[in-house]
Amino acid sequence: MSNTEKTKVYEEFEAKSTSGMAMLLLNIFLMIVSVVALIQGIILLDSGDEGLGALLLVGSLLYLCLIDIFFFAGLKVLKPNEALVLSLFGKYYGTLKGDGFFFVNPFATAVNSTTASAFGALEAKPVEGVTVGVNTAALQLAGRKISLKNMTLANDKQKINDQLGNPIIIGIVVIWTVVNTAKAVFNVDNYKEFLSIQCDSALRNTVRLYPYDTQNADGEKSLRGSSQEIADKLKDEIQEKVDIAGLEIIEARITHLSYAQEIAAIMLQRQQASAIIDARQMIVEGAVGMVEMALQKLDEKGTVHLDDERKAAMVSNLLVVLCGNKDAQPIVNSGSIY
Repeated sequence: MSNTEKTKVYEEFEAKSTSGMAMLLLNIFLMIVSVVALIQGIILLDSGDEGLGALLLVGSLLYLCLIDIFFFAGLKVLKPNEALVLSLFGKYYGTLKGDGFFFVNPFATAVNSTTASAFGALEAKPVEGVTVGVNTAALQLAGRKISLKNMTLANDKQKINDQLGNPIIIGIVVIWTVVNTAKAVFNVDNYKEFLSIQCDSALRNTVRLYPYDTQNADGEKSLRGSSQEIADKLKDEIQEKVDIAGLEIIEARITHLSYAQEIAAIMLQRQQASAIIDARQMIVEGAVGMVEMALQKLDEKGTVHLDDERKAAMVSNLLVVLCGNKDAQPIVNSGSIY
């Protein structure tokens, strides 16, 4: 039996709601009517009409004490890019989206898988010597709301072995958002922790496929030289893992990339040696071209005629001057060059 057969995968749908302002005005009107009925009931009791007076008195008190609170429980306020996942008697009732003032079934309660852990962390870190007044109801309502904004996840840097087995330190940043609130709440225990773990797993799977750097010129991809390709592959792999949680990965980028401390010095020497070799190669190629140009100009203008032995000596001297690390010291020849 597959996982999808064992566990029901929830899909998001809109919760039934009406205008919160209309229901609020209706509730206020009924409160006024109840107060008037309460006063009228007291008057009737005093006048001797106990039956009708008791009925009005009990009805008005019942509304003011119970039904009135029941109406207020169904009022919900949402800011832009916020959502409420509602459940009714343990079943998924729907998702409330869009900024505004709404009225839903008062028995429907908001659900958020990250609320419990957030309040647990809040209670686990008391501040000594400071008394703070906390509106628990307001905090719980705010905690049950799900943010639909673009959010950023930056996990701790990790030490991972690349394709060649070299230990490297790498860190990534992931920009993500919730696109299916029902999946985020009901399909995983805590979608934020789930995303963090899947990012670490995808990063390890991606890094081990590429070397930190490559010395070949045949287009081989590397972590340092193919940052865009690596970022695209990383994004696709994370997206595949978090589809079950109703999350969308907007962007994944490498923010830190370096060799681990134990091999950093050796790899730095290797890079320096490679840079020196490349520089020397360029210098030699330029010097040979300048020598060829000098000999060609001398032959064309007939300034001086040199035999093969003198040309070889001239080439040797020019290469020493052009390829040397220090400035050449001129030597004045007072006699004949022959």
